[in-house]
Amino acid sequence: MSKRLFVGNLPFSATETQLKDLFSQHGEVVSVNIVTDRFTNRPRGFAFIEMATEEAAQAAISGLNGYTLEDRSLNVNEARERTESRGGFSGRSQRSSGGQRRGGRSSGSGGFSNRRW
Repeated sequence: MSKRLFVGNLPFSATETQLKDLFSQHGEVVSVNIVTDRFTNRPRGFAFIEMATEEAAQAAISGLNGYTLEDRSLNVNEARERTESRGGFSGRSQRSSGGQRRGGRSSGSGGFSNRRW
């Protein structure tokens, strides 16, 4: 059964080939996914790597957690399962704790003003 790993603190110049070569020293690599920003398409500094077996995953964690790659110390852990978000971009409510819309100005009348547009 394959095991998914989270790799954090990646250098932005890291490539999928480079990570596959590095992790394959500890066992068979099934897939490498470097996470990119959806708007800029630039790497976000972390990746998910799927190892073929639990043993290969544990060997990669033991051997590569703290490993220095291009002056950055890698954080390698078991990936946690994704949880359902509550909606929106980050699961946060559209209203702040004061009940007013974010970024808006309070006019003392529930967010409405007497201004004519």
